Amino acid sequence: MKKELFRYLSLLVFVLIAACTAKKEAETAVADDEWPLMDEFHMVMAESFHPFKDSANIAPAIANATEMAALAEKWSNAELPSKVNNDEVKANLQSLKTETAAFAELVKGGDEAAIGASLKDLHDLFHDLQDAWYKGGEHGHQHKH
Repeated sequence: MKKELFRYLSLLVFVLIAACTAKKEAETAVADDEWPLMDEFHMVMAESFHPFKDSANIAPAIANATEMAALAEKWSNAELPSKVNNDEVKANLQSLKTETAAFAELVKGGDEAAIGASLKDLHDLFHDLQDAWYKGGEHGHQHKH
């Protein structure tokens, strides 16, 4: 009776460990059909860039500068989906990290012309990353502005 109970508990522990390990691996794996950090950054970039582009309103970009820099850093340090796991994308992510940090410092000076020019450059760099994602996939999505 004790042997059977021991075997049963050993099997139960093994199954629980295996289930937890598989869940942890699934949580840390990057899916090849989505890139959530790109989408997260895109939301803040859109909130920052479109008011400027549409009506020269730089205030949202100034307000979002620190968050954009933090998201770019998080994104640049994250594992990449295989279809964009290449040197060009890695370099662009590092540039985005560096440039958004510089942008967060630039907005403190209040020079709206410089802020606008830097925001346009950040937007273009983001779109290089977005294009790499969409062109790296099976569909030919084009993001238009």
